[in-house]
Amino acid sequence: MDINFPLILLWLVIITGGIWLIDSLFFARRRRKEAGGEQAEPVMVEYAKSFFPVLAIVFVLRSFVIEPFQIPSASMVPTLQVGDFILVNKYAYGLRLPVSRTKVLDIGEPKRGDVMVFFPPHMNDTYFIKRVIGLPGDKIELKNNMLYINGELAPQELIQALPPANPQVEVLWEEVGGHRHLMAKEIAPSRFSNFSATVPEGHYFMMGDNRDNSLDSRSWGFVPERDVVGKAFAIWMHWDKLLSLPSFDRAGKIE
Repeated sequence: MDINFPLILLWLVIITGGIWLIDSLFFARRRRKEAGGEQAEPVMVEYAKSFFPVLAIVFVLRSFVIEPFQIPSASMVPTLQVGDFILVNKYAYGLRLPVSRTKVLDIGEPKRGDVMVFFPPHMNDTYFIKRVIGLPGDKIELKNNMLYINGELAPQELIQALPPANPQVEVLWEEVGGHRHLMAKEIAPSRFSNFSATVPEGHYFMMGDNRDNSLDSRSWGFVPERDVVGKAFAIWMHWDKLLSLPSFDRAGKIE
């Protein structure tokens, strides 16, 4: 289970703000009156007054504007690499209350080809990131590992086959909903080379760009609209491991 950082941050904002407010209403005036003027504040109050504004700003930004994430797996290779740090637009698909995820304002809807962060139906406390392949009502098919959406083939263009001496994986351009992106798939048939499903209303069909090495909607089903988090739009840093140096070579827009 992932650490619920938004909930922790919310409680920190409530606690520090509560300490500051209670002290201002009930204790600060009494201390000044008893001391005949200014008096040093308790350490707890000083810390609360110092941290509350910072925590509140971070909470608002992460909840409603932009939230950073780190890519933990290779399911989105070649688009996203393990160790990429990305930025996610939290209002692209509507404003939601933190923690409860209740949508309070409609702004936009996911589109085919978007890279989206969400909570999968089988792990409702863990962030996932995949590409939106199917919208509500779409029929999604894989025939010999070629993608069809509502009966139309998603065009693919081969870039290279790897390794050159004994090719096992193809890296290709694929076009989904007018959006062109990189993807990879194995040459040998996989268990999902042939697949068919129709997306129910209020749900989305997600797949990783590392097509044959991704646990996604083909495995655990459709993503409900209420579990959408936001749209991934940029890589801002890459950091392989703790003892390595971060790199900004991969910084840029996510296609």
